[in-house]
Amino acid sequence: MADDTSASDRNSGTNGSLNGGAGFPEGFPHASRLKQAGVTSLADLQDVESLEELTGIGPAYAKDIQKALEESSTGAANAGKANGTSPEAATTEKRPSPLSEEESDESVGGAATRQTIDIPKGPLEETVTYDTYPADTYGHDELGIADDEVLDLLRNMLLQRRFENRCRQMYQRQKISGFLHLYIGQEAVSTGSVNAINLGDDSIITAYRDHGMGLAMGITPEEGMAELFGKATGCSKGKGGSMHFFDAEKKMMGGHAIVGAHLPLGAGLAFAHKYRDEDNVCLCFFGDGAMHQGAFREACNLAGIYELPIVFVCENNQYAMGTAVDRAFSKPDLFKHGYNFDFPASLASGMDVFSVNKAVQDHVETYARNDQPSLLEVRTYRYQGHSITDPAEYRGEGELDQRQSQDAINRLQDYILDRGLASEADMEAIDEEVKTRVKDAIDTANEAPFPDEEAIYDDIYTQEDYPFLT
Repeated sequence: MADDTSASDRNSGTNGSLNGGAGFPEGFPHASRLKQAGVTSLADLQDVESLEELTGIGPAYAKDIQKALEESSTGAANAGKANGTSPEAATTEKRPSPLSEEESDESVGGAATRQTIDIPKGPLEETVTYDTYPADTYGHDELGIADDEVLDLLRNMLLQRRFENRCRQMYQRQKISGFLHLYIGQEAVSTGSVNAINLGDDSIITAYRDHGMGLAMGITPEEGMAELFGKATGCSKGKGGSMHFFDAEKKMMGGHAIVGAHLPLGAGLAFAHKYRDEDNVCLCFFGDGAMHQGAFREACNLAGIYELPIVFVCENNQYAMGTAVDRAFSKPDLFKHGYNFDFPASLASGMDVFSVNKAVQDHVETYARNDQPSLLEVRTYRYQGHSITDPAEYRGEGELDQRQSQDAINRLQDYILDRGLASEADMEAIDEEVKTRVKDAIDTANEAPFPDEEAIYDDIYTQEDYPFLT
């Protein structure tokens, strides 16, 4: 397999899908499979008497190919000949999903395998292309973001930054117990992503570095700080702490402490959206370290099989717990791992809120809402250690200063000034407003009550007639 490692042109449109090469229109379904079977052009395809007799082309793939052939101006007249049926008999439906209630003789399923053991002559070649979303490439106008919304983005990113700085201070004062993983440096990822979905309808699930995502989704600093203090007024009633922010109404389906364990839950959320016939999607966030877990591959595989409306978003902050990503992965371009599941896959800059927003918009609207799972790697950088107790001595000399020079908040402030959306004084006023709000949240959390002792038994799943209980 030839793997094209160069970044594709933004207008390529293929975005990680397999391209069968010359002879087929761009985006023609299963072109690489047809090529492997010896069919290298539309002209060859029109001469095929039965698509399903081709190596590697089962009935589900044949439906996709038949539809595309009929829609092609050069193939419409011969569409019936391509699979031995009349054009009127051809289906216009997409590849059947295992979630579909409709059954047919041609649907994939059952115990019998349809994969051939007739191995084609090699070498087999495939070209893979990926979209990229570099920093300083997109503006708010083209993304459909109003001028005043740009200031809202800045306000939210500053809120996350000031909140996290105060969290560090409160931990040192022993107001916060347990683990504390700060999001400082990654604020553009949460803010840009949440702005690209239908908040309250689309669901988000993330890992333990979850304060920023919760604030971006509308959890108030009062609710967040109270949760960190273990108070009853917290977003998880004081029972979750730092790693378990949760708000079902906003579809913030939790931070999760076990590395990678929430990825199958993300697939389950997407399954539920599809099962209920909702036009909603799931964004599943995880760190670069979680890609080592088997749960990542299990979740991606299930999402591909069931054609789930999910975007797997890898927040690659470079170090997992403390090992540089290029030392931990034999293939450190993490977005390219989507190829293993036939996912569209892309790479975006997590140091530019507009780049994140554009990438997530594309993946949600082009893929997830059309039941196509995808993988998006967002390269970002955490300024703090893995947790509050990590001195981050594994960084190179001057590395942190160099990365902070690309800070997403500073970049957005420069953008606002350059376009005259606000003045320095306006942005300073926003920052002061945010600082005051976070300080007030600390005061509110200090005064809030702890949960009653009896509350330990609330919100716990029980089933009195569970068959294994006596």
